[in-house]
Amino acid sequence: MWIGWLEFDILLGDVHSLKAKRSVVRPVISELTRRFAVSAAETGSHDLHRRAGIGVGVVAADRAHVVDVLDSAERLVADRPELELLSVQRGLVKSTDD
Repeated sequence: MWIGWLEFDILLGDVHSLKAKRSVVRPVISELTRRFAVSAAETGSHDLHRRAGIGVGVVAADRAHVVDVLDSAERLVADRPELELLSVQRGLVKSTDD
């Protein structure tokens, strides 16, 4: 079993409240979940209205599939015009790794 994850650090555009932040971040999380069958959630910068952390996780039997899904998820977030992707951290492990 292969486990992969991404952690996005995102700067939001014209957002001036936490409510407006939610209206930008929630659709991104929903689209990630719907299009790629991953687990996704807002994972950081909860108290800042112009920054967001989004985490994505995927589990599959095949390493190549996990890498493809992570690459596609990263492209989706990077291509969103209302977001500026500041950084991405990626992890990939096999369940038998110690």
